[in-house]
Amino acid sequence: MRLYDLNKDDRGVILKIETDEDLKGRLHSFGVARGSEFSVEACSFGKQTIEIMVDDTLIGLRGDEAKKIEVEKI
Repeated sequence: MRLYDLNKDDRGVILKIETDEDLKGRLHSFGVARGSEFSVEACSFGKQTIEIMVDDTLIGLRGDEAKKIEVEKI
């Protein structure tokens, strides 16, 4: 399952980030890494952007970035 597939108020754990090293580095700097638990706080119309909360940090992701993050819903 991909982060993009989740909806507002869903919770999950990050299993894998399948993207280039620049984006991985940016995500890691915000605490988005394998094993991190998160909650989906908001989704824009058409899921162009998705906001997730990781360790008390609100992070906005583009829809195409969210499609590259494999998650497990909890």
